[in-house]
Amino acid sequence: MSVHRVMGLETEYGVLAPNAPRANSTVLSARIVNAYADVVRAEGGELAGTPWDYSDETPLIDARGWKVRRSEADPTQLTDAPRELTAEEIALIDAVPQNALYDVDARSARSSSRAADHLGDAMYREEPESTNDAGGRLGSDHVVMNMVLGNGARLYVDHAHPEYSSPEVSNPLDAVIWDQAGDRVVLAAMQRIAAENDGEVLLYKNNTDNKGVSYGAHENYLMPRATDFNAIAAGLLPFFATRQVVCGAGRVGLGMTGNETGFQISQRADFFEAEVGLETTIRRPLVNTRDEPHAVWEKYRRLHVIAGDANLGQVSTYLRVGTTALVLSLIEAGRAPAIALADPVSAVARISHDPGLRTVVELADGRRLTALEVQEIYLDAATAWCAETGSGSADPQTRDVLHRWRATLDGLRSDVSSMASTVDWVAKHQLMNQYRDRHGIGWSDPRIAAMDLQWADLRPEKGLFRRLEARGRVERLVSEERIASAVVVPPEDTRAYVRGRSLERYRQHVVGANWDSVVFAVPGRRGVKRIPLLEPARGTRRDIGALFDAQLDIAEFVDQLAAQDRPSA
Repeated sequence: MSVHRVMGLETEYGVLAPNAPRANSTVLSARIVNAYADVVRAEGGELAGTPWDYSDETPLIDARGWKVRRSEADPTQLTDAPRELTAEEIALIDAVPQNALYDVDARSARSSSRAADHLGDAMYREEPESTNDAGGRLGSDHVVMNMVLGNGARLYVDHAHPEYSSPEVSNPLDAVIWDQAGDRVVLAAMQRIAAENDGEVLLYKNNTDNKGVSYGAHENYLMPRATDFNAIAAGLLPFFATRQVVCGAGRVGLGMTGNETGFQISQRADFFEAEVGLETTIRRPLVNTRDEPHAVWEKYRRLHVIAGDANLGQVSTYLRVGTTALVLSLIEAGRAPAIALADPVSAVARISHDPGLRTVVELADGRRLTALEVQEIYLDAATAWCAETGSGSADPQTRDVLHRWRATLDGLRSDVSSMASTVDWVAKHQLMNQYRDRHGIGWSDPRIAAMDLQWADLRPEKGLFRRLEARGRVERLVSEERIASAVVVPPEDTRAYVRGRSLERYRQHVVGANWDSVVFAVPGRRGVKRIPLLEPARGTRRDIGALFDAQLDIAEFVDQLAAQDRPSA
């Protein structure tokens, strides 16, 4: 029983051009990816990045035992092929006048973004930011839509949003570090665009545009394939419906379009329509069935989780993945609580709509419990199993997650506002309530909507969360220096190490990469050499660090790396 397992996080960022309210979001996302490619080049990278290898993608296989026909799949499910710009999008990129790049009137988006900026300036009494009305366009001589980064992560355009998929890590704290590294990656791209006087492109770590569109903050966890998927779904449904009280990001507005007045706990809660399913952008399920292990098929499954919010806070991210890892351990051991919600989909929205945490939901056995009570059932089961196995006392991070989980539930029960330094939605709710009280306004006031947007702004000088963090009002688990290192350095204890270090050391010879392989072109040899990485816990510094330290030429390196890779069945 432990929080340690191979895991990762994926974040799609909200994207906005302040001067262009109807800008093509795919083009804006491509500008972000290309801007970071320029950052890599400027820092001495020989190439902007290595292309993603789609050969091992299998997005239409369902964990329940079947494969969806390609002709029946929603286009957004076809992630096994590169996203290519349409002729219209290429024309937008090539167009010189700003009006050709953007479908303008620009005033509404400009005023929305600047209203949020000016609101934050007034709240914190800082000098207002000088504005930049310059237009801009992305040069189309080399449009990068997909990159593998030197830290082992992936940066690409996904469903018209820029997405950062973190490298595989082995524990919740590292998940926090490399997730926040992704925020710094895309911030560097934003700053590159702004520095070139090329028209601002702003990114927000949120999950909805409040116009009926939601975009993901996904998690993935490696599990044994022997674990029955029905048991996984049954164990996770009550947990996912209630986990938001610990790690929700907070949202102004109720309903998919956000036009009902109020504040809710979760950004994503109103967008779930099914309990279990394969889709991620339509008929969203609380438990996703995509069976794409990116590892030895017979041994592993990769649980693809879409039921969470994009967290800005380090502690919320830590608990989101740490508590989930513990619950998965319970499921694998057959020790998950024997509880079921009567209607999990309805419950997730009802819980989210009550920041007072008084809502009760009905269980299949007729009991009525609050979200805090359901979470406590899971926590008690995890605590008991850790005590039986001795893992809780032996592993400091497991012990810390259990302690923080308990302290969070206790704090929320006694005084919700007391958890503002560690729970994202509470911090957001408290700040907005203070502003509402000061100005005598309601949740429907446009200034509150502006705050909702600015909360998730990644710019340190503008984002409301980032300002709270800079003032020490939210708890940090890791330093900015550690995060900065993770922007360029891969984790050392997963296969991300060989992926990232290969790009650093042999970049000009890496012609493709994905989660479970790296493809090399060796001068003087025909074809390419694919090195499989089917064991996520192999390819670590301990395994192959000596190969990089030896400064081998590419042929020797590939031969020795291939000789070492013998994945077990």
